Amino acid sequence: MARKRKGDPVNGWLVLDKPLALTSTQAVSRIKRLFNAQKAGHGGTLDPLATGILPIALGEATKTVPYAMECGKRYRFKLRWGQATTSDDTEGSVTQESDNRPTKAEIEALLPRFLGEIEQTPPRFSAIKVAGERAYDLAREGEVFELKARRVEIFELSLVAMPDADHAVFEVACGKGTYMRALARDIGLAAGTFAHVTELRRLAVGSFTEERAISLDSLEAMGHSPAAFEQLLPIETALDDIPALALSEGEALSLRRGQPVSLLSRLHRERIASLELDEGEVVCALAGGKPVALARYEAGALSPVRVLNL
Repeated sequence: MARKRKGDPVNGWLVLDKPLALTSTQAVSRIKRLFNAQKAGHGGTLDPLATGILPIALGEATKTVPYAMECGKRYRFKLRWGQATTSDDTEGSVTQESDNRPTKAEIEALLPRFLGEIEQTPPRFSAIKVAGERAYDLAREGEVFELKARRVEIFELSLVAMPDADHAVFEVACGKGTYMRALARDIGLAAGTFAHVTELRRLAVGSFTEERAISLDSLEAMGHSPAAFEQLLPIETALDDIPALALSEGEALSLRRGQPVSLLSRLHRERIASLELDEGEVVCALAGGKPVALARYEAGALSPVRVLNL
């Protein structure tokens, strides 16, 4: 006899404005408890010292988490010139200092070199695994190790403020896996000094933006109420970047049963022509306006990848 799941079958995405000092895992636990949800997960870790957008998936939305994590992200960070730290933020101790402070013109002149695909070495205090261990654990234990540079992509990078000679504020739009602490560190080195992040805020993850976000305090003040549930977004919010394909009820039933749906007939070919699907591409299959499954298009047929039980 199958064991009954704890909690309620709550499905959807919540855009949390994560407060300072809370880990992403702690945030997920508090949201899961507030909604009494059976399952919960987040769409991309946000460090405790960072605030801002943390998309949290509940129930069947957890099946779409990988797609949220692939989305582009937007950040704003403030850096302090003249100091390198062990963690590339304020948590670590100062390791090197410089009196050099770049001018606005000097900063703006060096930013283009960080645009596009670049090589970036992650901070030593990061969740990357080294020989099976987290890098931050090794760093805290004083272990000597090297992290390999990784290819990341930065779409936009702009200097938005210089509140004083020691600080500058930047906004960044980037792809998956880009570390703002590493970017700040490297901008400092390129400017002939050192730098570390003093404030970091995530402004957006794909279509999850500040306009859709709610603070933890506001949400907990609502409690387990209809007003809190009104904050949930549809599961397909995380799937904006993949094609959507409407199916008949019969086709949807086949996918739900784990069976492929042939799209080889002339009628089907005409229906999917506008999507210009590539072999192996994943689509969001819909029926009656609701998502049914994530399905892969191969050899003229759709095969279910993840069935959504809504």
